[in-house]
Amino acid sequence: MRGFKKVSLHEYLKYQTETEYERINLPKRATEHSAGYDFYLPYAVELKPGEDIIIASGIKAYMKNDEVLFLVIRSSCGFKGLRLKNQVGVIDADYYNNPKNEGHILIAIENTSKETIVLKENERIVQGIFLKFLLIEDEEKPGGNRAGGIGSTKK
Repeated sequence: MRGFKKVSLHEYLKYQTETEYERINLPKRATEHSAGYDFYLPYAVELKPGEDIIIASGIKAYMKNDEVLFLVIRSSCGFKGLRLKNQVGVIDADYYNNPKNEGHILIAIENTSKETIVLKENERIVQGIFLKFLLIEDEEKPGGNRAGGIGSTKK
């Protein structure tokens, strides 16, 4: 009971065009034993040295309440000098379909190399890995529900 869907066209148009929306591919594993689901770029990106960018993936992820989706840079991108701005993306189950952005997964990357990096449309950029997480005993139950998107769990 986990998977990926495209965000609505309305949500995607906040970042890119309908042409790019039509190019969105759902993440998939490269081999039978791959842990990560590769996310594909729906449009080409060029990053100068030291530059960063937020990539609108057009993807949202659903999962069980005791699961999380981690986003990590693909090793081929890391070798080029690309890094996720927050090192590891953490997508909680309640991020899916939140009222602010539908759970749209935005990917913030930075070029740490000394050369311009060009990423082509449909190139694989990050991997999403679903994991179960554990809770501590006697935890005080958190209150409230997610009302927004990125960075909104305590707002």
